Amino acid sequence: MLSKLTIKNYALIDSLELEFGPGLTIITGETGAGKSIMLGALSLIMGGRADSRVIADGGSKSVVEALFTHLTDDLQSLFSEYDLDWNPDELLIRREIAANGRSRVFVNDVPVTLNALSAISNRLIDIHSQHENARLNNPATQLEIIDSVSDNAELRMRYAAAFTRFVEIRNMVKHLREEIEKARENKEYLQFQYDGLKTLSPKRGELVEIEQRFELLSDADEIRSRLQLFRNLLGENERGAIDLLRAAKAEADKVDYSLVGVSTDGETPQIPVRLENVIVELQDIFETIDDAVSAVEADPAMLEKLSQRMNAYYEAVKHYRVKTADELVDMMERITAQLRSIETGGEELPALEKEGKKVAAEVKELGKKLTDTRKSGASRFSEIVTAAARPLGLNNLDFHANVEIGKIGPSGQDRVEFMCAFNKNQTPGPLARMASGGEMSRLMLTIKGVLAGRMDLPTIIFDEIDTGVSGEIADKMGDMMVRMSEDMQVMAITHLPQVAAKGDSHFRVFKKDEATRTVTHVRRLDPESRVREIAAMMSGSEVGEAALNNARDLLGMRDGTEVPTRDA
Repeated sequence: MLSKLTIKNYALIDSLELEFGPGLTIITGETGAGKSIMLGALSLIMGGRADSRVIADGGSKSVVEALFTHLTDDLQSLFSEYDLDWNPDELLIRREIAANGRSRVFVNDVPVTLNALSAISNRLIDIHSQHENARLNNPATQLEIIDSVSDNAELRMRYAAAFTRFVEIRNMVKHLREEIEKARENKEYLQFQYDGLKTLSPKRGELVEIEQRFELLSDADEIRSRLQLFRNLLGENERGAIDLLRAAKAEADKVDYSLVGVSTDGETPQIPVRLENVIVELQDIFETIDDAVSAVEADPAMLEKLSQRMNAYYEAVKHYRVKTADELVDMMERITAQLRSIETGGEELPALEKEGKKVAAEVKELGKKLTDTRKSGASRFSEIVTAAARPLGLNNLDFHANVEIGKIGPSGQDRVEFMCAFNKNQTPGPLARMASGGEMSRLMLTIKGVLAGRMDLPTIIFDEIDTGVSGEIADKMGDMMVRMSEDMQVMAITHLPQVAAKGDSHFRVFKKDEATRTVTHVRRLDPESRVREIAAMMSGSEVGEAALNNARDLLGMRDGTEVPTRDA
């Protein structure tokens, strides 16, 4: 429930901190005193639109803070969804509006998005105003109401999942048909491209290898000549490096290097050994070069063949408008897949269509079951609402919720329309056309009362829902709010003393002129102040002893002592 509401620097409110308890809370005050300002501030907690014009001093920020306690466990999954820490004992929501219009939202001091705020707050509190009366005429709202009394939540989830799958398959079939048709139209062109690429038969990396071999064969004579010269310089002949080194080693073997101060201790090899290592390495190089000379042979026929293959690649790259030869391989693979799809697409489509028919049958079956639950729920709901509304002065009410089968959609195949007649011998018609403002308010209160135990809402606020009624009817409406407050926290903004007298607590909203501005204040009324407030609501500005006594009677008080009006 809403335990505390703090408002700072918002419109006519300078600073306000209110604590609320369970049961029925009454809020009264003159027209224009600031009751709607309180609701406007509270709507920010509900994710409402922020406007910097509400900042009272025009410079600093406005802050609205709501503390909720006694939270229900069904909120925990929502906190997990938005990655918020769960505390079942209390929940603090804060909304800040800066002078530049920017808004910040905090849940338990953690910044969150407006979407997260709306999702959470809409599970905590419901503000019912004249706008909500108009919303009752919306077929979608009427369907939601019937679903809430039809015990079909699990069935609706199954239907929604099946319908989603049905739509997915339908879109897949449509897309596949379009692709097949498009592919068939392009088949001749695709086949032409494929045939050209097939003739080339490109291979990944082949062009690079061809270019390297072509360059080698083009310069084969020069390369062979240079390799031969290199080999001869190393080779085994009188002028070859290898023979010269062997002669050098033979002379090196005859010298005692210790006599000339050349050390042979430690890890340093003897000079003859080092010379031998050089000779071995040069011999290996010689043999490698000798093999290379044998490998380099001029081959005009192969050179011509490579040239033709290389030019074929160049022409294909230009013709197919790709950047590299490897992209020709990619293109061929893609065209091959498209042609295969044209041939095999007919096989995939029937399987998908078969599954679509199966899911469609499931949707139809679940939709029928959903219709049955709604018709049953609508029948019960109609009887309960009719009976509950009659004590509110709607003695001749003929109310029933029609469930008609229409076009299948995400929520089923049903269209709900509330039909009613308020007078004898009157043909029932759509609610929007038949109900006056006062009748709509009473009917809406009745519906809220019927749904109170099913709404899973800790708090509901009625904003002058009793407008247009008085006397005994107002007393009955107050009794209905009292019954609702047994299952949830109820707050009622009212101008009727009969309703105001039913509350467990009572707050008065009033304006006060200060030096430079007019400020809205809210005060919790003690028993005697409450008597005077009820008396003023009954008699106007002149509050005499008779009015005070009437107020005490209405409140069930004797000699200033309040008599409990319900079980503790």
